[in-house]
Amino acid sequence: MAGVKRADLAPTAAVKIIGAGTAACFADLVTFPLDTAKVRLQIQGESKTVKDSKAVKYKGVFGTITTMVRTEGARSLYSGLVAGLQRQMSFASVRIGLYDSMKQFYTRGSDHVSIGTRLLAGCTTGAMAVVVAQPTDVVKVRFQAQVRLTDGSSRYSGTMDAYKTIARNEGFRGLWKGTIPNITRNAVVNCAELVTYDLIKDLILKYDLMTDNLPCHFTAAFSAGFCTTIIASPIDVVKTRFMNSVAGQYSGAFNCTLTMLTKEGLAAFYKGFVPSFLRLGSWNIVMFVSYEQVKRAMMRAHQNWESH
Repeated sequence: MAGVKRADLAPTAAVKIIGAGTAACFADLVTFPLDTAKVRLQIQGESKTVKDSKAVKYKGVFGTITTMVRTEGARSLYSGLVAGLQRQMSFASVRIGLYDSMKQFYTRGSDHVSIGTRLLAGCTTGAMAVVVAQPTDVVKVRFQAQVRLTDGSSRYSGTMDAYKTIARNEGFRGLWKGTIPNITRNAVVNCAELVTYDLIKDLILKYDLMTDNLPCHFTAAFSAGFCTTIIASPIDVVKTRFMNSVAGQYSGAFNCTLTMLTKEGLAAFYKGFVPSFLRLGSWNIVMFVSYEQVKRAMMRAHQNWESH
């Protein structure tokens, strides 16, 4: 160990878990309005089947954002933020923070990590995170989807009220609504996001295209965001529709998929693609760049504390 410089010490599992949760919360704060716009665009087709035919029509990402600010006020863009941050602290810390540990588990400590192993590690931590954080995701989607009524009332008065109301009206299962499509989505998203980032970063460093610094992290994160959006968009739309549905609207996630396909066609699965990419692309950039910096800062602080 004497030959290893202090700066080269690898981050511990605890640093990765805390760092991932912190970076993901920061990324959520920056990109939350885009996520809310994405949710509104994804559920838009549903209003045709529901009584409120006078529902506000949204056009495009920035059109949605301006319509929401005009009709509901700027705060509506951050509706569900508390649940969103609760979700990231419990969710990202597991799916991103445990990714390296899971890779080591599957390779039994070997230095050679195949794409298959990376995919398996991504699927595992993605699924684990959903089981832990599903109620926070349900509440976040419900908040983002709710349109403030003309009398100022809304579906839920606050985050804790949403948890209680869902549990009371829909039973304990209501908080885990859409778990299967969400496990599918997050296993896919996690693989696309983390494996793409991991592979591109490794290739950039392997061929000395950049050093392990900000431009490298930015390039890898942008690529990861784009790949993830293409792969995950259809699952994401089904997840949003199903989580936001009223009791009995769909018999299950598969029924939700079939209903969308027959009533709205294939294009429905890519509803809100631009906000999805703006959101996932920018989220990935902010998250991965922050994550790398937070890990380094925490390890430096840890080393300084140990040296005193």
